[in-house]
Amino acid sequence: QVQLVESGGGLVQPGESLRLSCAASGFTFRAYAMSWYRQAPGKQRELVAHITNGGSTNYADSVKGRFTIFRNNAKNTVYLQMNSLKPEDTAVYYCNTNRDSTSWGQGTQVTVSS
Repeated sequence: QVQLVESGGGLVQPGESLRLSCAASGFTFRAYAMSWYRQAPGKQRELVAHITNGGSTNYADSVKGRFTIFRNNAKNTVYLQMNSLKPEDTAVYYCNTNRDSTSWGQGTQVTVSS
């Protein structure tokens, strides 16, 4: 079955960067789109970034120009490079695949605070 394991979160100051990773298994990774979502306390989970199996990307308006999603099909891993982080980026970040959109990993906490 689909398994997704997120990592790379942490506590950073505003303006700093982080790179999140999501290791996927249980399906043919290169054939499917991947997405990053986030959920802040008291808020609904929201889509942050999406990458198709062909490498096309799109982003939430709130992160355009600061975040980059990319994938390494040889490693079955999708990444989220986050630059110029803001306190409002604080959330648990999750990856997801359209192979099985009901499967979620444990998430990785990102906290942006001075």
